[in-house]
Amino acid sequence: MPRGKLIFITGGARSGKSSFAEQIALNSNQDVAYIATAQPLDEEMKERIERHKKRRPGNWELFEEPKEVNQLISYLGFRKGVIIIECLTLLISNLLLLKNQEELPSSKLEEDILVMTKKMVKIAYQVPAQVLIVSNEVGMGLVPENKLGRIYRDILGQVNKIIADKADEVFFLVSGIPLKIKG
Repeated sequence: MPRGKLIFITGGARSGKSSFAEQIALNSNQDVAYIATAQPLDEEMKERIERHKKRRPGNWELFEEPKEVNQLISYLGFRKGVIIIECLTLLISNLLLLKNQEELPSSKLEEDILVMTKKMVKIAYQVPAQVLIVSNEVGMGLVPENKLGRIYRDILGQVNKIIADKADEVFFLVSGIPLKIKG
């Protein structure tokens, strides 16, 4: 069975990444699974999540999963034509905060998350669904003030590089404009 395309969409916060991914999925005319990694931990995040939900077509199947995304890709990749993972940024944050509670050294945290990322790519290559992964580009801003922030930025940068390297297509969004930088 042929594999689907792996598309990586990155850019700054509020650059239009999610809308662009949603438009690709909509234009595919296929069944769509939307994996949302955000957790509604406060009122502001609940409002953001609701705005995202209202924007999407009602026939898309939503999966709210903050950590176990690989299992969903493996399952849904044979049942849906398109899978959107929105977003890698929050997934890595969720994993980092979970692992940080276990007080693992930062090198072990990074290793665990990079292994998970490589598995994500491998799974995406094994399914016929088109997999769209959305992530923030965090390496263009200020160096975070605290250690956890710096660890997060460094790990997400590595994760983004792994995904971009293996993706069939990579888009970078600037002020709502997609720039195709690979594929």
